Amino acid sequence: MSTIESITLMLALVYSISLLYWSKQKWGAAISGVLLGSALLMTLHWPLFVGLVVALVAVTMLNKFQPALAQGGAAAGESSRGNNKANQLREMIRHLLALSMLLVGVQFAINSAMLKAGVDPILVRPDIGDAFLPIAGGIELKAILGLGLWDKNHPSAAVMLVVVLLTGLLCKRAFCGWACPLGLAGDYLYALRKKFIKQEFAPPAWLDWILRMLKYLLMAALILLVFTMPLASIPHYLDGYYHKVADLKMALFFLKPTIISLICFSIILGIAAWKKQGFCRYICPYGAFLGLLSFLSPFKIRRTTEQCLIEGKGMKCDKCTRACPANIIIHTQTTIRSDECQACMKCISACPKQEALHFSTRWGTKMSARGLTILLLSLLFMIPLWAYVGGFWHGETPTEIRMMLIQHLGSIGH
Repeated sequence: MSTIESITLMLALVYSISLLYWSKQKWGAAISGVLLGSALLMTLHWPLFVGLVVALVAVTMLNKFQPALAQGGAAAGESSRGNNKANQLREMIRHLLALSMLLVGVQFAINSAMLKAGVDPILVRPDIGDAFLPIAGGIELKAILGLGLWDKNHPSAAVMLVVVLLTGLLCKRAFCGWACPLGLAGDYLYALRKKFIKQEFAPPAWLDWILRMLKYLLMAALILLVFTMPLASIPHYLDGYYHKVADLKMALFFLKPTIISLICFSIILGIAAWKKQGFCRYICPYGAFLGLLSFLSPFKIRRTTEQCLIEGKGMKCDKCTRACPANIIIHTQTTIRSDECQACMKCISACPKQEALHFSTRWGTKMSARGLTILLLSLLFMIPLWAYVGGFWHGETPTEIRMMLIQHLGSIGH
């Protein structure tokens, strides 16, 4: 596990333990601290200890200068819906994770450039980059379930695929709304377009529905690739040259695109700029899968009609609907089951009446933005940490093999 990965992991887990403490869940904080400490002692991996020191200093400084954020926004808007702490908390998490992925990308680029030059890399390959290999992750899961075979080249691809899918099963599409760097990039692209062209270009409902099906078609195509691969051929594939450098092949696809690829990229960027959350809504196959899993999630945005100003006071209010970036009609529903809901909680923050809107189960168990942050960070980072402890994280492809294969990257096929 590289230094950047270790620091990010420790920041996330120490911060989530801190949030547990400020939530008065001291037993939960203690158990999480013991699990974290046990993992550190079992690995004795020095970058993790460096990350721990950085995390402790960072959380201490945050608590000193931004106590509301350090403590999860004083329950992130539970006491007053008029505040913006839940939005600030989410934006902080999104930007820090995006910064981490940017640094990981720089590290990967330096590692690859030195391999290409025939020089031993001064920086190790960051394994978290395998999270961008969903097909490889799916094939590896099929090998684990069907053959009891664990891939040694990109094991973190399977780990991160499971982790992301778990987030969809437990807390809707919170990964999309709180963690995905591509969604954040799309938001910035949309905001940039709005500076020059302020007009909205909302498609009619029938076209919007058709466009939303595109991501499900892409999802189906990826799943089909995995399911149609015969079990008997998987060991040969996992041991083949292509799989050993699948991450480099993915990078090459973006660095040296074909004309068709450039056209596709232009369309994707155009959609992201044209429509808020356009990439998430129309294109992302990961989002499609998480959207389907979100129907099974026990937590959903729910409206208590007795507390709502509409039924309770007879007033006209649609602030929650206007705040929703996914254009979901909220103010007329009691339970939001939409596959587009990213659990961003902007609707809850916008609601002027306390207890009218909440993220909860049908049995009344509520989860605040602080609670969602704890759950999401724990899933995204505690599982990979223990995968690393168990030897199911770090790719074992020798540097010499990667150095040899990168010289012939263009000619390596499936």
